[in-house]
Amino acid sequence: MQLNKLNSLVELFFEVCKTKTINNPFLEWLGPRQRKNFYTWDQVDKRIRVLSKVLSKNFSLGDRVVLLSENRPEWLIADLAIMNAGGVTVPLFTTYSQKDYEYIINDCKPKMFIISNDTQYEKIKKFIPKDSLIISFDYLSAHYNSYKEAACSTLDGIVDDYEANPKLSQQIKLNYNKNLKRNNLACIIYTSGTTGNPKGVMLSHGGILSNCEGAQEILGPLIKNIKPVFLTWLPLSHSYEHTVQYVQILLGANIFYAESLEKLLPNMAIAKPTIMTAVPRFYQNLYGKISLNFSKQKGLKKKLIENTILLGTKILNKEQLDFKEKITNFLCEKLVRKKIKSQFGGKLQAFVSGGGALDQKIGEFLNSIGLPTLQGYGLTETSPVVSCNIPGKIKIDTVGPPFKTNKVKIAEDGEILIKGENVMIGYWNMKKETDDIIKDGWLHTGDIGEITIDGNLKITDRKKEIIVNLGGDNISPSKIENLLCLNDKIKQSFVYGDKKNYLVALIVTESKENEKQIQFYLENLNKNLSLVEKVKKFKLIKEEFTIDNGMLTPTLKLKRKKILDKYKEDLEKLY
Repeated sequence: MQLNKLNSLVELFFEVCKTKTINNPFLEWLGPRQRKNFYTWDQVDKRIRVLSKVLSKNFSLGDRVVLLSENRPEWLIADLAIMNAGGVTVPLFTTYSQKDYEYIINDCKPKMFIISNDTQYEKIKKFIPKDSLIISFDYLSAHYNSYKEAACSTLDGIVDDYEANPKLSQQIKLNYNKNLKRNNLACIIYTSGTTGNPKGVMLSHGGILSNCEGAQEILGPLIKNIKPVFLTWLPLSHSYEHTVQYVQILLGANIFYAESLEKLLPNMAIAKPTIMTAVPRFYQNLYGKISLNFSKQKGLKKKLIENTILLGTKILNKEQLDFKEKITNFLCEKLVRKKIKSQFGGKLQAFVSGGGALDQKIGEFLNSIGLPTLQGYGLTETSPVVSCNIPGKIKIDTVGPPFKTNKVKIAEDGEILIKGENVMIGYWNMKKETDDIIKDGWLHTGDIGEITIDGNLKITDRKKEIIVNLGGDNISPSKIENLLCLNDKIKQSFVYGDKKNYLVALIVTESKENEKQIQFYLENLNKNLSLVEKVKKFKLIKEEFTIDNGMLTPTLKLKRKKILDKYKEDLEKLY
């Protein structure tokens, strides 16, 4: 399939669907067993056509539709139906704070709301205009109790109505929306900004399709002689997993939706994935569990494990093995790596890491024990992937070569600049911020890097102050620091948490006696912050950040590197 000839993500789905036997399995949710968890390609096709028909009667081209749901098959169905009807999907994280929900809904002014269940509905019900159309995946008892006369339907109910009516049933067999173009807006994905309010990143159909084209070149050879199966758990509202959906469709994959991060390993045994995408937090947890198990081994087992890691790392770094090492590695492959692979379903061809920096030690470890792990790089603003390591050519200290569908160059100050169809249209309702980041067609990433001699992109530093946690979430530290400093007992604060599971803070205060009051203030503040923004621990210090001690700029901005140089050990002790 020539992706560069397709006009939309909708066209991608329907073209692939033509090649599938109607009863072929497509989507399966490893979630609650009291409901339908399984959909064939034909069932998904039908639901998309029915839902888009209903949606198209109620709005115009470009109208926004909020989508709030946990990961499940209906998420993808709703996303495609919204676009097929000419609409724009606005996915919301299920972990947003009330303030974020209110801001985003007021900012994008959605015409409709698609919500999974009562739990998600409760989070935004007070921000939904009374005349809005609401479609749910499960019956919304809370909605009917509150607004008995408001329009609300369930997806299954809509499908049943169409199937029961021959005239309506015939209508949905009509062709998909062929008026969509590659430069049309497909979705608005909100990401944290330095000002505190989320920014709506506008991504086009062509931008996401160009990402799929780059991914196909890397992943295609891995599934040439094997049925592609994906297990997904990263929120579909995340730009990374949102685009991965369309890579999965392109590859004609069977997609499993995991129950939760905690149940990911047992879910892998059920799904038997060939490819799995995740963020560094997952790989860190995996590294911890496997390392702990390895540390308990003794004697010959321990020696085999040590050789597996040693020789696996040599192979990864393209070092030659002598005859004795080749024999030893053969035994490691049969007795250690094969056993490890079987614990992950036995068919895994590759892990793909994105959404944040993967620790080099973890990357080397996983690859050495037979779990190929490809690290990539990107931003929400680039749809989101820019580059990725290639199987068989992994350079663990890099994020691989740039996709051929985008251009990468390094500015004089070392900043990574991106140009291509994958670059966002802009920030919704934020022309100045858009003009500040896209200049002459080049997106200024805020990251510092270099191109290695073999053409791989290497990230060396971060120009911008945004924290990227292990889950791949972008967090604005200045927003939280400003809120902390609203308390009169807190003179200054410094929030830390890059590549970590949670945030911690340094708090400058005059007296240790203020600790209880500060703790009480922080607990209340956390209630109004999203899950990833909450500060779990803090350390009190007396020394202020000043221009004289080199921790403030002349314009009184925090010099983060200087503060970190002095207090990193103290901050690390909070984890």
